[in-house]
Amino acid sequence: MRARRNTRALGAPVVVCAALVLGGCGEGDIKEVKQWMAEVDKTTKVAIRPLPEPKAFVPYAFAVRESVDPFNPNKLLVELAKLADQSNNPLKPDPNRRKELLEAFPLDTMKMVGIIQKDKVNTALLQIDKQVYPIVNGQRVGQNYGVVTNVGEDAISIKEVVQDAGGDWVERMSKLELQVSKETK
Repeated sequence: MRARRNTRALGAPVVVCAALVLGGCGEGDIKEVKQWMAEVDKTTKVAIRPLPEPKAFVPYAFAVRESVDPFNPNKLLVELAKLADQSNNPLKPDPNRRKELLEAFPLDTMKMVGIIQKDKVNTALLQIDKQVYPIVNGQRVGQNYGVVTNVGEDAISIKEVVQDAGGDWVERMSKLELQVSKETK
């Protein structure tokens, strides 16, 4: 047990000496680093370029009454109309052609209410408001340059010529089906 007490007594002074030796070494390096930083700080010249002057902002006055509204949907329609006039598309309708009576009404206001057959020719009956009109193949109908292509027993087929989003004339098929009324007694 005595040997253990001796090692403890010897261990404490060794630890204290080691701490002093290491502490002495560290202080010298810190002084050298601080001295070097002070020399560099004295000899180094800081060169900061001045910021450029800001450009003068000139506000733009938007005169609403004098110019066209860029968000107006009619502006697009005007441009499409100009393109349509310059188009060489064979589907382009003739604007100088005299319009028929049923071309004044949109298709969604028309109802097929009946059919008459005479000499194997079908004649459809269209109701617009409270008026009934006869219609046959080849007759013009609707506001989109429509032509009746077939009058069947239960529907009328119509080929319309309309402008697509790019301003080109294209054909589309429409149909008016027979409206069957339910009578109550």
